Amino acid sequence: MKEPQLIEFLKERVGLCKYFSDDRLEQLVKESRIVSCEPNEAVIEFGENADFLGVLLEGDLAVWVPGDGGQSQIIGHFEPGDTFGEMALMSGDKTMANFIAETRCKVLRIPVTVFQSAIMSNPRAVQHVSKTIAERFKQLMADPDKAAAAFRKSDDPYGLRLKGERPEKILVINSGSSSLKYTFFDTVNESNTAHGLVERIGIRGTRLIHYGPHGEAKRELPQGSYADAFRAMLSELSASETGVMREASDVSAVGHRVVHGGERFSEAVVIDDGVIREIESLNPLAPLHNPVNVSGIREAMRLFPSVPHVAVFDTAFHHTMPSYAYLYGLPYEYYEKKGLRRYGFHGSSHSYVALRAAQYLQRRVNELEIVSCHLGNGASLCAVDHGRSVDTSMGFTPTEGLIMGTRCGDLDPGAITYLKRQSGLDDAQLDELLNKRSGLLGLSGVSSDMRQVESAADAGDPRALVALKAFCYRLRKYIGAYLAAMGGLDVLVFTGGIGQGSAGVRSLAVQGLECMGIRLDERRNREARGFDEVCRISTDDSCVTVLVVPTDEERMIARETLRTLSRSYLTRVFKAQEAESFLLEVSAHHIHLSQEHVEALFGKGRQLTRHSDLSQPGQFACQEQVSIIGPKGRIDRVRVLGPVRPATQVEIAMTEQFKLGIHPPIRESGDLKDTPGCTLEGPAGSVALERGVICALRHIHMTPADALRYGVRDKSTVRVRVSGDRELIFGDVRVRVNPNFRLAMHIDTDEANAANLKTGMQVYITGIQSED
Repeated sequence: MKEPQLIEFLKERVGLCKYFSDDRLEQLVKESRIVSCEPNEAVIEFGENADFLGVLLEGDLAVWVPGDGGQSQIIGHFEPGDTFGEMALMSGDKTMANFIAETRCKVLRIPVTVFQSAIMSNPRAVQHVSKTIAERFKQLMADPDKAAAAFRKSDDPYGLRLKGERPEKILVINSGSSSLKYTFFDTVNESNTAHGLVERIGIRGTRLIHYGPHGEAKRELPQGSYADAFRAMLSELSASETGVMREASDVSAVGHRVVHGGERFSEAVVIDDGVIREIESLNPLAPLHNPVNVSGIREAMRLFPSVPHVAVFDTAFHHTMPSYAYLYGLPYEYYEKKGLRRYGFHGSSHSYVALRAAQYLQRRVNELEIVSCHLGNGASLCAVDHGRSVDTSMGFTPTEGLIMGTRCGDLDPGAITYLKRQSGLDDAQLDELLNKRSGLLGLSGVSSDMRQVESAADAGDPRALVALKAFCYRLRKYIGAYLAAMGGLDVLVFTGGIGQGSAGVRSLAVQGLECMGIRLDERRNREARGFDEVCRISTDDSCVTVLVVPTDEERMIARETLRTLSRSYLTRVFKAQEAESFLLEVSAHHIHLSQEHVEALFGKGRQLTRHSDLSQPGQFACQEQVSIIGPKGRIDRVRVLGPVRPATQVEIAMTEQFKLGIHPPIRESGDLKDTPGCTLEGPAGSVALERGVICALRHIHMTPADALRYGVRDKSTVRVRVSGDRELIFGDVRVRVNPNFRLAMHIDTDEANAANLKTGMQVYITGIQSED
C-alpha cells in the first residue's frame, strides 16, 4: 500500500484518524512501518512488550487469551481498520493476549511516542482513545492475575534487550583519563554487538583491543591524542574484517557515561551546549572524571554530528536517597553552599543488576528489597527499596565505604589531619595515599587484585589474610546495615569482578548472617558461573535469595539512551502543554481501614459514616476518628477516609514520625511490605498493626484522557512545576492513572509547609523522568 493510499485508508477506516490533519497523518505514516504476518503467525504475543499502536490494514486477527489448565480461548476478532495496543499508552503492562493472524495480514506499527505526540494536543483524538482505554482498564482491574502472568511470561520486562520502538544502532562511550572504552549495540541483530578499549592514550604503548562477532583484534597504535583514539575506534568498528557497521552514519545514537551529575541531573539527558556547560560546572566534584568525560563527548559529537548524544550519570540512580541518608554531620551551610553531601556512584551497575535480579525471579522490581554488592577494584553497596536507591556506601567521592583495590574506604577524618601534622603530607600526597596506595594494596602489601590477595592468603601470608578478612568484614557489616535500613531483605546480589568471580569472598561476606535469613549453598556458590549467567547460590529454604548477576553497565547506558530519546521526542509537545495547569492538593495525616478494623475500633457491624466528599470520586472523609499511638507519643483525632480497603494503611507526614517514634518508608499507597506498625485506638477498642504506616510518595491522580494529553502513563515519574511566591520544581512525582480519578497532584503537609504551598495552587508537568 503506497503512502497516499495508506493515508486515505486511515482517514476512511480508522475512527481515530478522522481527527488528524493530512500533514499529521503523513508524519505518522512516515515514522511507522508495515509488517506482514502469515496465517497462524503472532502479530504480538501474550507477555510481550507493547511499544506500538497497531492498525490492521489487511486480513483478520483473532485475540486469544490463556485460560485455566493451559487452554486458550478466543475473545474477539479484528478486521481492517481496527486498532490495538492502546493500553501501551497507559499502563506499561505487558500484552495480555495473543494476537494471531487468521489470514495473511498487514499491520501498521506506529511507535508509541510518535502516536503520543500526535494526540497530546488534539482533544477530540484524546477523547476517542480514552474511551477505549477506559474499557481496557476495567478488564485489567477485573483480572489482575492475568496482568501478573503476562509480566512473568515476558522474557524482557525491563527492556534490557534494547528492543525499542525503532531499529537503532547505539554506540556507548566511556572516556577515561588515558583510555577509551566503547560498545556497539544493534537493536535488530543482537549478535552484531562489539566492544573494545583503546588504552594508554597519550603515552607510549598505546593499543586497541577489539571484540566482535568476527573475533578478537589487537593493534598497536602510535602515541596520540583522544581524537586519534576515536578515529582508531571508528576505523575498527567499520573495518571489513572485524567491523559491525559500514560507516559512521550507521550510528543512530551515542550514549556517554558521565561520572558526576551532582544534584542537577537526576536522570539521563540529551546533550546540548547547555548540558555540557552544566557538566563542566560540576568539575570541582569530580576533577579527575568529568573533564575527560566532556572531552569524550566533544570528540564524539564531532565524529557523529547528526545523531543525538545522551549523557548517563553514575550518580543519577541515587538521587532518590532521602536527606537523612545523604547528609553528613557538618554544618548545614556546607551542603547548601558547597554541595558537600553523599552522592554515590556505580549507579548504572546497581540499577542494572536490580532489574536483572527481578527479571530472574519473575517479580516486579518495585515490590522487592534488594542489596546490590558491586565488588571490583572500585566497590560499593546499594540498598534498593522497591526500585529506589535509598542508601549507598560511596559518598561525596568514590573513596568512602568499602575497602577497595587501592582506596581506603571509610576513614576517621581525624586520621587525615593527624597524617598532615605528623607526616607533613600535602593535599596531593594525601590524595595519592588514600586513593592509590591504600585498600587491598596497602593492607596486604601484595596487590590491589583480589585474586592475588586470595592466593597469598591461601599460601599463609598474614597481611594478605588480614586484608581479605577486613574487606569481607566491612562488606558483611554493610549488608547487615542495609537490611536494617530497609526493614527487610528479599534479594542479595553480588556483581563486579570480585562479586562475580570470588566464591571465597561471597562465602565470607554472608557467614554469620543466617540470623537475618541469609543461607548460602556452598556447592552452588563454588560452581556459580558468575560471568556468564545469573546464578542462585542460596539454599532453597533461605528467606533471602542470594544471586550472582553479571553486570553490564554499557547495556544499561544504551537502555537509558533509548528511553531518554523516547522521552525527548515529547519535549516540544510538553512545552505547548505546560500552559495547561491543574490543581495541587495538600493531604494531612489520615487512615484507611479494613472492615475488620472498623468493627474492632468502632463496634461490631459498624459501617463508615460519610462526613464529606473528597476530590477523588467515590472517596470521602468519615465522621470516625482514631488515635495513632507509637513508641514515643500519640496523635489524636486522626480522620478516617472511606471507603474501606482490603488492608489498613496509616499515612503520616515526616515530622509526625518523630512525635510517634516511628520511621516509615516513602511508599506508594497500598505498598505496605516491610513497613512499621503502630497502635490505633478507637471508642470501642484498639488494634495493634504489625505493618501499614507509610509516608506517601508524592503523586498525581489522572484519568486516561489526562494521561494522553500529557504524554504520560500509569507509573510514570515526572517533574512538576508549582507556581506561587516561591516557584519550584518537584521531582519524583508518581503518576497514577484510573478512569475513576480526577486530575490533581497530592503532597503531604510537610512538603507544603516547607515551600509555603496551599491546596488550590496551580501545577504544571514539565518533563518525564522515567516510565519503569
